Amino acid sequence: MNPPDTLTITQSYAALGDPHICSDFRDRRAILSTCYESLVQRSATGDFVAALAEHWELGADACTWRFDLRAQVHFHNGDTLHAADVVASLERVCDPALGGELGTQGVYLSYLDGARFQTLSPLCVQIITAKPLADLLDLLVDMPIVPRRGLAGLPQTPVGSGPYQITTIEDQRIICTAFNDYWGVAPRFKQLIWRAEADSGRRVDLLLTGEADLASGLGPQDAERTRAAGLQVPTTLSGLCVILMLNASQGPCRDVRVRQALNYATNVPALVQKVVAGAAEPLNGPLTRLHLAHNPATPAYSHDPTRARQLLAEAGYSSGLQIRLDIPTIYPDEAIPLANTVAEQWAAAGVTTAITTHTDRPGYADMVRAKQIGDACIFDSSPLSSIRVLCEKIHSGIQGPWWEGYHNSEVDQLIDAARATVETTQRHAIYHQAYGIIRNDAPWVFLYSPILHYGVGPRIAGWQPGMDGLVKPNI
Repeated sequence: MNPPDTLTITQSYAALGDPHICSDFRDRRAILSTCYESLVQRSATGDFVAALAEHWELGADACTWRFDLRAQVHFHNGDTLHAADVVASLERVCDPALGGELGTQGVYLSYLDGARFQTLSPLCVQIITAKPLADLLDLLVDMPIVPRRGLAGLPQTPVGSGPYQITTIEDQRIICTAFNDYWGVAPRFKQLIWRAEADSGRRVDLLLTGEADLASGLGPQDAERTRAAGLQVPTTLSGLCVILMLNASQGPCRDVRVRQALNYATNVPALVQKVVAGAAEPLNGPLTRLHLAHNPATPAYSHDPTRARQLLAEAGYSSGLQIRLDIPTIYPDEAIPLANTVAEQWAAAGVTTAITTHTDRPGYADMVRAKQIGDACIFDSSPLSSIRVLCEKIHSGIQGPWWEGYHNSEVDQLIDAARATVETTQRHAIYHQAYGIIRNDAPWVFLYSPILHYGVGPRIAGWQPGMDGLVKPNI
């Protein structure tokens, strides 16, 4: 049992890493958010609200941003927030030598290459991007601000401005202590302990014995066991999309009719029930309903094997089609049963599937980034940032790290137009138009977004996860 002033969180992963490396790992980002803060943060509805910046404005050119910073924000090393800290942090984010995680190296630089970060006053920063970027907040939310004097010590010595400061980093455990000079609402507990436990059943054990107060990443069976013990199991939709990326550069998936046929041949609701016990929401396109550019009016593909066969016949595959499918063993962790279920469903439409399994997950990411997949691959599109998904995976003019050969000049023009549109409602309307075209062109087989389950102990009864799925730092 934990002391009254200590809260223990157990999750699959408890490692910090460099705060400025682009990462979509939810467990790692949860820990980082206890220590670090960015200029803006996401609200419970997904809008951007003040964090270290109290106010901001975007010029008519969609390139010139001005941020007014909070006064008297203290870092864990005693420094006070200054505009120069913001400039130095953003310059480090864009350092091409920084590296990446599972193929994310250079991602932020691809948006901010050529940008100018300027100190206008001690509490005012100006950012001028080389190209229109009305969605800059979508990126800045994941770029922590670190004091200039703390940059040299990263990542071994973390220094941020968050409600907790990290005091102990061990192999499977990270300890954070409440920061007494925090500018915002004081955290409820004096100490947070992040405890790694790879096995989700073991995480439930820790929760039931009182060794942990909160367990994240529970599967449906874990969730049922937790409820049976009388504990709360809050849920939230993930911003992650589990998809089949299709090779539109070469092979049969160059033909839009084949890509559409594979979507019609996939029974996503049945797949969700079989593979993840119903703990997911089917997709109607390349984004979840949590993404700001998602269009809820776009219809999802129905399961229609007859229509799939018709489209395949029109594309010249009336006697059948073989698809070479590459899959990882983790991320998503259900990739193997998912692939087998998809193969079974596709068989009803005359599609046979040759599955190649890859055990080296970093190597798999590099293979996808190098565009060396077969005809399709299982992938998890994880950024909650709409602009990142559209630019890194869809825009053929950019041909980003996860773009697999899809071309549509109208979509490219719409994404560019949205990036240059300052007014938010108008920008989202442009994205919605692009969204429907992308759905119809089917560069992916749109599968599902997982539903996240958490187990909550009695000391924090009533706790709810944020819309981004993170354990909030001032719990």
